[in-house]
Amino acid sequence: MRFGILGPLDVRTDDGTPLDPGGPRPRALLSLLLLDAGHAVSTQRLTDGLYGAEPPAGAGNALQSQISRLRRRLAPHTDIEAVAAGYRLAAPPDSVDAHRFERLAQEGRAAWAAGDHARAAALLRDALALWRGPALPDLPDAHAETARFDELRLAAVQDRIEADLALGGGPELVPELRALLSRHPLSERLYGQLMRALHASGRPAEALTVYEEARRALADELGADPSPDLAALHLELLQGGTPQRHRLPVQLTRFVGRESELARIGDLLASDARLVTLTGPGGAGKTRLAIETAQRHPGVCFVELAPLADGSRIPYAVLTALGVREGFRTPAADGTDRLLAALEDRELLLVLDNCEHLVEDAARVAALLLAGCPGVRVLATGRESLGITGEMLVPVPPLRPEPAELLFLDRARAVRPGFEGHARVPGICAALDGLPLAIELAAARLRTLTPDELADRLDDRFRLLSRGDRSKAPRHRTLRAVVEWSWDLLDEEERELARRLTVFSGGATLEAVEAVCALPYPEDVLASLVEKSFLEVSEGRYRMLETIRAFAAEDLSARGELADAHAAYFLRLAGHAEPLLRGGGQLPWLDRLTAEHGNLVAALRHLVPGDPENALRLAAALSWFWRLRGLHGEQVATARELLAAVGDTPPPGLVEEYVLCLINALSGEGDGEGAGGDPGLLARADAVLGAYPGPLRLPYVLVLWSVAAGPRPHADEHALTLAGADPWARALLDVGLGFRAQFAGRPRDAEASFARALEGFRAVGDRWGMANCLEPLGMFAHARGRTPHALELLDEGLAHVRELAAPEETADLLRTRGTVLLHRGDRAGAEACFAQALTLARGAGLPDKVAAARRGLGDAARLAGDTARARVHYEDALQECAANWFSVGETVRILIGLGRTAAAEGHAEEAREWFRQAAELAVEGPGDLELADAAEALASVAGSAGRAAVLLGAATALRGMRVEGDPDVAATEKDVREKLSPEAYDEAFEQGERLRSAALGER
Repeated sequence: MRFGILGPLDVRTDDGTPLDPGGPRPRALLSLLLLDAGHAVSTQRLTDGLYGAEPPAGAGNALQSQISRLRRRLAPHTDIEAVAAGYRLAAPPDSVDAHRFERLAQEGRAAWAAGDHARAAALLRDALALWRGPALPDLPDAHAETARFDELRLAAVQDRIEADLALGGGPELVPELRALLSRHPLSERLYGQLMRALHASGRPAEALTVYEEARRALADELGADPSPDLAALHLELLQGGTPQRHRLPVQLTRFVGRESELARIGDLLASDARLVTLTGPGGAGKTRLAIETAQRHPGVCFVELAPLADGSRIPYAVLTALGVREGFRTPAADGTDRLLAALEDRELLLVLDNCEHLVEDAARVAALLLAGCPGVRVLATGRESLGITGEMLVPVPPLRPEPAELLFLDRARAVRPGFEGHARVPGICAALDGLPLAIELAAARLRTLTPDELADRLDDRFRLLSRGDRSKAPRHRTLRAVVEWSWDLLDEEERELARRLTVFSGGATLEAVEAVCALPYPEDVLASLVEKSFLEVSEGRYRMLETIRAFAAEDLSARGELADAHAAYFLRLAGHAEPLLRGGGQLPWLDRLTAEHGNLVAALRHLVPGDPENALRLAAALSWFWRLRGLHGEQVATARELLAAVGDTPPPGLVEEYVLCLINALSGEGDGEGAGGDPGLLARADAVLGAYPGPLRLPYVLVLWSVAAGPRPHADEHALTLAGADPWARALLDVGLGFRAQFAGRPRDAEASFARALEGFRAVGDRWGMANCLEPLGMFAHARGRTPHALELLDEGLAHVRELAAPEETADLLRTRGTVLLHRGDRAGAEACFAQALTLARGAGLPDKVAAARRGLGDAARLAGDTARARVHYEDALQECAANWFSVGETVRILIGLGRTAAAEGHAEEAREWFRQAAELAVEGPGDLELADAAEALASVAGSAGRAAVLLGAATALRGMRVEGDPDVAATEKDVREKLSPEAYDEAFEQGERLRSAALGER
């Protein structure tokens, strides 16, 4: 028989004939039995289900009667058996649609996990097709069971949508997802799927709007922020990229075998295991197995450790793989601390590949992350365990005969189409001990050898090998043997190029190969090495597998000469790129240097001990790139090593390079002034730069020095000399002069400086420079009441920084745009900007930017009357705010926000105390703007209207202009004007303008 409880009770015989079980009571009884079809259901449960918690007298006898009548109606098709514990319906679970639904849904999820998205979608559709209406309508009091089935149904729908998205779906899913969200407005998974569907439909702006809908719904209903996964998806869309489920190396060949290992790893990661390590010899396929495992997880970060020579760089490698960049004005901090901050709220599978040569450092980083980031799981690969408590080991053995032969056939067909196998293939795979890399290398030889020739040559090689070092593990001997054998089959030109390619870190372009390896027209040889599986090629870059690279490097006699040539090439490349990073060509050159980052670092490390002057040149040429790409923190140790090699004075002709090295050596660990601490290095750089006549060849020395040292008004005249006639440097100086004038309360001078700077940066095409001018110009326009023009300027700036993928500048501009929208009365738009800024700042590890975005959200909540929520945002912002010179102003504004919140709640004295703290801190700020903000805040709680007017006048004098549109200041001014005559107000206001010191009033 077939039974249906996913909708009105439906009973049918095997031939499809419907069967009526009777009235409401027998229908409810049958529903209860069907929930546990094939299993005993206790008398108590059946009685409770039929009669509730207070059954009538004689309920037991009544139940027996109901069972007897139902048994007669179902006979002869099935039976209800009396058992010791109660009754059992003699029907298999799969005859009930609810149980069949659960089985199909589980199989669909398993197919999805295995990467078979088409099968997953089909199984889940079959499961969902079993539903004919609400579950268990004939069992009205089964609320718990009904809720469970509803949750399972929703999960299956979401799983099916996930499979459809993976198959390229998009537009057709949008209406369904919106309908689902109308019924489930707090489902973050549905919000994320709708965002992805809209993006796939070519509607990225709508996708970003959906995130704001989710954020508001969660905040209003739960008082919570979106989950890290939803925020990460939003960040990917915000940065203009395609939403990715994984950040994994692209695989160019089919995955064969390893199903049992794949299943074991999946089971471990799905359980409580948070560290799983794949161990085995080189060439066993650990990396490929890790990648295949990672493809089955929604949040993944893949980190390749093989190119690293120094374990201290592991945190930076992880940060780079995560896409987390240091802020432009962020002191170079410890990479581990930044990594912990970036991952503390994320759910992520972190893959650390090739740990064997850095096993102690990899273990240290993994242990810290597992202890400090509860949502992080680690999948490591190496030739030994990490040795951490709780580590689960999965040995990766050789392939069994059948999958080994399948792998050989698959790779053989790539070089010999139509190859259908050979009698000697099993023997070849056995001789290679089932090692995947050895099998792939051997299969590649079928381009020029027959299977018989291949097998005979392998036999010769291994007979010879068997007389070798028997202390080595057989698999190690076999792998080395097959690499040696493949190596011997290369011609000398191929072998020589392979040796020379080992100097590259992270791959190389054709141009780099030709220049460094001193082989003209190497295309044919490279192609041959690719065909023979010695190289991989992707997007124009050639990369050597680590096992082969290690082997080829053993026989490299000209290592020193080659390393010199490698360093010379990348020094030329960096020198050529340096000026182009400050103009219209900066985007492709940023990408080019990013792709070559491993080679550039390797070249620098090679030059430091033996050729420190060229090391200074290379580091200087890369300094602006490091700052734009947020990579400067990982260079601190190298810069300090270089300084030690150079000495206390700059080499002749390398003053600028020396100053940049001093700046690069600054960290956030010193106690000196400025953003970078390290007062000794600051003093040396200040002295060297102060004595330098200029003009600068590397004008970004000026901006990097101002960031490291903080404002230096006394140095303005010398900075003009250093800038010389370089248009980029002059524009940069105008930016500095603009901020200086703004801080000093001279807005007209400031606006003129920013306008000149914008013109200069437009002339050279520098997006970074234009964006840094457009933000203050937008705020000046807004202050004068030209809000639409302000938004135009800010949106142009946002377009530039998004092209640069610059999180710090993007967060700044979004926060400023949010402020403009909030003053205009667009609270929803403002909150959207603040939330986007918060997401970017978190991802980039910028605590002062996180604080600014939090403060913006606090302002929005407070102005909407939600003081409780505002206070939470302000307090969180205060905890985030970094203690450095450029965060003083932000801290002042947070304190003012807390004071305005207290005032809105009727706590005037508490508000005054917050404002007094803000005023005292504002004195330490870089200018008078913070004092103006504090004066306006104090005016709102002044003891008299006259005093308030004086404070408002003082604020205007400090700022140098009246600011239109600030709702807090407008409310204070309106209140004061209502209490004073126009003449009295003007007199008091003018008094404040004349007496700027009165702005602090009595405290």
